[in-house]
Amino acid sequence: MSLGRIVRRKVRAAAAPAVFLALVGYFLWSATQGDRGLQASPLRQEELAAALAEQARAEAEVAMWERRIAGLRTRIDTDALDERARAMLNLSDPRDVIVPYDKGRRLF
Repeated sequence: MSLGRIVRRKVRAAAAPAVFLALVGYFLWSATQGDRGLQASPLRQEELAAALAEQARAEAEVAMWERRIAGLRTRIDTDALDERARAMLNLSDPRDVIVPYDKGRRLF
Protein backbone atom coordinates (compact mmCIF):
# COMPACT_ATOMS: atom_id res chain seq x y z
CA MET A 1 0.00 0.00 0.00
CA SER A 2 1.09 3.48 -0.65
CA LEU A 3 1.80 6.03 2.04
CA GLY A 4 -0.96 8.37 0.77
CA ARG A 5 -3.56 5.65 1.10
CA ILE A 6 -2.50 4.86 4.68
CA VAL A 7 -2.66 8.54 5.64
CA ARG A 8 -6.13 8.93 4.08
CA ARG A 9 -7.34 5.85 5.92
CA LYS A 10 -6.01 7.15 9.26
CA VAL A 11 -7.54 10.60 8.64
CA ARG A 12 -10.92 9.07 7.82
CA ALA A 13 -10.73 6.89 10.92
CA ALA A 14 -9.87 9.91 13.11
CA ALA A 15 -12.40 12.31 11.54
CA ALA A 16 -15.53 10.97 13.28
CA PRO A 17 -14.00 10.90 16.80
CA ALA A 18 -12.49 14.37 16.23
CA VAL A 19 -15.88 15.82 15.24
CA PHE A 20 -17.50 14.07 18.22
CA LEU A 21 -14.86 15.41 20.62
CA ALA A 22 -15.26 18.91 19.16
CA LEU A 23 -19.03 18.79 19.71
CA VAL A 24 -18.61 17.49 23.26
CA GLY A 25 -16.04 20.20 23.94
CA TYR A 26 -18.36 22.89 22.60
CA PHE A 27 -21.29 21.72 24.73
CA LEU A 28 -19.10 21.45 27.84
CA TRP A 29 -17.80 24.97 27.30
CA SER A 30 -21.32 26.25 26.71
CA ALA A 31 -22.58 24.52 29.87
CA THR A 32 -20.00 26.28 32.00
CA GLN A 33 -19.19 29.55 30.24
CA GLY A 34 -22.25 30.29 28.08
CA ASP A 35 -24.98 32.83 28.80
CA ARG A 36 -27.09 30.07 30.39
CA GLY A 37 -24.12 28.24 31.91
CA LEU A 38 -23.02 27.60 35.47
CA GLN A 39 -21.04 30.82 35.81
CA ALA A 40 -23.97 32.93 34.60
CA SER A 41 -26.35 31.35 37.13
CA PRO A 42 -25.52 33.68 40.08
CA LEU A 43 -25.94 36.71 37.84
CA ARG A 44 -29.32 35.45 36.69
CA GLN A 45 -30.31 34.82 40.33
CA GLU A 46 -29.43 38.44 41.18
CA GLU A 47 -31.48 39.67 38.23
CA LEU A 48 -34.38 37.49 39.37
CA ALA A 49 -34.18 38.89 42.91
CA ALA A 50 -34.14 42.46 41.55
CA ALA A 51 -37.12 41.71 39.31
CA LEU A 52 -39.07 40.19 42.21
CA ALA A 53 -38.32 43.23 44.37
CA GLU A 54 -39.51 45.52 41.57
CA GLN A 55 -42.65 43.43 41.18
CA ALA A 56 -43.37 43.65 44.93
CA ARG A 57 -42.87 47.43 44.84
CA ALA A 58 -45.19 47.76 41.85
CA GLU A 59 -47.85 45.59 43.50
CA ALA A 60 -47.65 47.72 46.66
CA GLU A 61 -48.06 50.87 44.57
CA VAL A 62 -51.05 49.36 42.74
CA ALA A 63 -52.63 48.41 46.08
CA MET A 64 -52.09 51.94 47.39
CA TRP A 65 -53.75 53.46 44.31
CA GLU A 66 -56.63 51.00 44.54
CA ARG A 67 -57.22 52.04 48.17
CA ARG A 68 -57.18 55.71 47.18
CA ILE A 69 -59.58 55.10 44.30
CA ALA A 70 -61.88 53.05 46.53
CA GLY A 71 -62.12 56.10 48.80
CA LEU A 72 -63.35 58.16 45.85
CA ARG A 73 -66.12 55.70 45.05
CA THR A 74 -67.96 56.28 48.32
CA ARG A 75 -70.63 58.95 48.65
CA ILE A 76 -68.93 62.28 49.41
CA ASP A 77 -70.64 65.04 51.31
CA THR A 78 -70.44 68.07 49.01
CA ASP A 79 -70.22 70.54 51.90
CA ALA A 80 -67.32 68.68 53.46
CA LEU A 81 -65.60 68.46 50.09
CA ASP A 82 -66.07 72.19 49.52
CA GLU A 83 -64.77 73.00 53.00
CA ARG A 84 -61.71 70.80 52.56
CA ALA A 85 -60.92 72.21 49.10
CA ARG A 86 -61.09 75.77 50.39
CA ALA A 87 -58.87 74.93 53.35
CA MET A 88 -56.28 73.32 51.09
CA LEU A 89 -56.35 76.13 48.52
CA ASN A 90 -56.55 78.86 51.19
CA LEU A 91 -59.58 80.42 49.51
CA SER A 92 -62.82 81.76 50.92
CA ASP A 93 -66.28 82.61 49.63
CA PRO A 94 -67.43 86.24 49.94
CA ARG A 95 -70.43 84.96 51.90
CA ASP A 96 -68.24 83.17 54.47
CA VAL A 97 -67.99 84.51 58.00
CA ILE A 98 -64.32 84.70 58.95
CA VAL A 99 -63.41 84.57 62.62
CA PRO A 100 -59.78 85.58 63.26
CA TYR A 101 -57.84 83.80 66.01
CA ASP A 102 -54.81 84.86 67.97
CA LYS A 103 -51.46 83.42 66.93
CA GLY A 104 -51.27 81.09 69.92
CA ARG A 105 -54.84 79.82 69.53
CA ARG A 106 -54.85 78.45 66.00
CA LEU A 107 -57.31 75.73 65.11
CA PHE A 108 -54.97 73.84 62.79
